[in-house]
Amino acid sequence: MNGHHHFGHGGFVKTRREFLQRCGMGLGALAVPSLSGQTISPLSPRRPQTKGTAKAVIHLFMNGGPSQVDTFDPKPELTKYHDKKIPLELKTERPTGVALGSPFKFQKHGESGLEISELFPNVAKSADDLCVIRSMHADVPNHEPSLLLMNCGDSRLSRPSVGSWVTYGLGTENQNLPGFVSMCPGGYPISRTQNWQSGFLPAAYQGTYVDTKTTDPRKLIEHVTPKHLAPHRQREQLDFLRQLNEEHAKAREYDSDLEARLESFELAYRMQLEATDAFDVSLEPQHIRDMYGDTLQGRQMLITRRLVERGVRFVQVWHGAGQPWDNHDDLEKNHRRLAKECDQAIGALLQDLKQRGMLDETLVLWGGEFGRTPVVEMPKEGTNAGKINGRDHNHYGFTTWMAGGGVKGGHVHGATDDFGFAAVKDKVHVHDLHATMLHLLGFDHKDLTYRYSGRDFRLTDVHGHVVHGLLA
Repeated sequence: MNGHHHFGHGGFVKTRREFLQRCGMGLGALAVPSLSGQTISPLSPRRPQTKGTAKAVIHLFMNGGPSQVDTFDPKPELTKYHDKKIPLELKTERPTGVALGSPFKFQKHGESGLEISELFPNVAKSADDLCVIRSMHADVPNHEPSLLLMNCGDSRLSRPSVGSWVTYGLGTENQNLPGFVSMCPGGYPISRTQNWQSGFLPAAYQGTYVDTKTTDPRKLIEHVTPKHLAPHRQREQLDFLRQLNEEHAKAREYDSDLEARLESFELAYRMQLEATDAFDVSLEPQHIRDMYGDTLQGRQMLITRRLVERGVRFVQVWHGAGQPWDNHDDLEKNHRRLAKECDQAIGALLQDLKQRGMLDETLVLWGGEFGRTPVVEMPKEGTNAGKINGRDHNHYGFTTWMAGGGVKGGHVHGATDDFGFAAVKDKVHVHDLHATMLHLLGFDHKDLTYRYSGRDFRLTDVHGHVVHGLLA
């Protein structure tokens, strides 16, 4: 499974199917015994290579690219040069102009004195739990490839997502819920389902998409409960279907799609009670619901805590899929609106996880696919409506932060230049971020592999280093 292909008892295998299962390529085949009444499943919980500090991941994805110099990377020098040409050679995607100082005030928070923008007053209450990486960098300044790089480790080719790799390595602690859930309200983001795809991993590890714009927990996951079928009749039909599928599977030594389909039947049946309960935030005490806020993001974050609490391994929470952080114009107005939509909910999530004793074993990641330029984007039809008050894409330097799961709280890692354009100190590439995340979960990113098309693949491909400066 994790790059170590053990062939015990003399190393002999009798059938091609047994060989594939032992190599790790047949993990999806474990779904067949589950339909026979056994407990083995591709999502059964598994131990990592070493004892990790994190057991689950929450990825808060700010779609579109929030501006680092307006959120978590203050730049006084940029303010001094506001409306002037900065003494720095910039390579940008589109024509840019003079410096655009941040319209938002920064303030020190917590015992650590971590500087955070006024946009995130509630997140700032957890400053001493945040590990802020100010030296992130990616490969290109375009949304699609950068989204795929952050979510799948490759900006061009179809690859398994981070959530799929994590559930492949660890399984899930609750067999009645998906191991990997991606919540995105109002439809899909750019690159759509590729962001939570399983790629060449067995399809059982693909993220389950949930449109959290829907408030009725019975409708959040479509068709999870049959409308015109009694439970015992449904069980009888499923048992009969199991028998047919087993006969069908016997003639096919390895078919990932088939095996995942068999597993999905049982999972859907088991989810009927558990999923409705997990997504029903009305079951929470009123003071908890008030803490998160009666908003779309408030519901998303509260559902996230409830899912992780029930053993879901990887939860991705999207913000800005419909109206993204991609503010080429009116940045002050739009960033203020976007931050207001999610600040209370994110702050509540961090506090709630901590007060329940869950933050130590839950790794929370916040950020987008890249950052934004410290200078204004010049007027251009189709991007900024002729206005000169926004920022262009910037992959040379941006900010993400992590909390919990064994990271160093109240800590700032790395730095961009004086104007916030490019990472210049202790640079962290997306591959390094992924390697560090897997390390916190108990895996060596070089060993968590999957053999496909004659090659051992991994999330970080042939790149990535664990950033030990981020670890507590």
